[in-house]
Amino acid sequence: MDRTARAALVGRAARTVRSGPLAAVAVPPTAGVLNCRVLDPVSEPVRQAEFVVSDSAGRKVVAGETDPYGSVMATVPAGEYRLAVTAEGYTPFHTNAVVAESTLAGLGDVTLQLAEPPALPEPGEWELDPMHSQIGFTARHIGLARIHGRFNTFAGAIRIGERMEESAMHVVIDAASIDTGVRMRDDHLRSGDFLDVERCPTLEFYSDRFVHRGGSRWAIIGGLTLHGVSRTVTLDTQYLGLGTGLEGETRAACRATTELHREDFTLTWQTMLARGIAAIGSSISIEMDIQVLPKAG
Repeated sequence: MDRTARAALVGRAARTVRSGPLAAVAVPPTAGVLNCRVLDPVSEPVRQAEFVVSDSAGRKVVAGETDPYGSVMATVPAGEYRLAVTAEGYTPFHTNAVVAESTLAGLGDVTLQLAEPPALPEPGEWELDPMHSQIGFTARHIGLARIHGRFNTFAGAIRIGERMEESAMHVVIDAASIDTGVRMRDDHLRSGDFLDVERCPTLEFYSDRFVHRGGSRWAIIGGLTLHGVSRTVTLDTQYLGLGTGLEGETRAACRATTELHREDFTLTWQTMLARGIAAIGSSISIEMDIQVLPKAG
């Protein structure tokens, strides 16, 4: 195709884009727009599905989430791409697309299929495996950086009910096992200014409310006793399924997060920097990676 014919073709494509739904979108002349709508099996839009557009070499070009109408729209340089769409409770979707200059590469409606949920643990008594679990936390420092820490010593038991919603759990954490990697700071955290481990040697969490939020997501709602004060907290939990360990043992795993506010547990020690910024933030993010085993015997 000679230059004149190519210019005429590009001009017609550009006019098509400008007169269509992308009339108000600024698209560089060497780029195009990749578009589709993500639906569930009953043709309802899937909101906040994650999408990744990669080039022919497998490099990520753009990523994001679908809007409230399930739409994906990305402006990318002309070329060949692979689109991946994932959403909780659905099987991943992949497709290839070619985006030409100044054109809309519309893939139409993409229907996600329901994924088979991971098998739940068998009813009975299970126990937390501290060797393959972690209870960590993150706190804001001087309004800029984050401090990461964990508790090194803890134990827990879980009773799995005939229905998962009928389950219960109890976890006990040794407060003195707090570890941020700095001995002077850890000693301060163990003192009466913070955890006061001599008066309150443990943190305890008990729950008998397991609420299914769809797919592999659960809410575990219970009481946390910290610094001698009990408050209701919700663990946002992703169940990861069952696996087999090196010795043939059955294991179940999950990840869980929550956010605590120090003042709720009377952890009110604070010092301010000269410009009025708190040395330690009031919110503490908790992150847990947990494995459990059937209780021996």
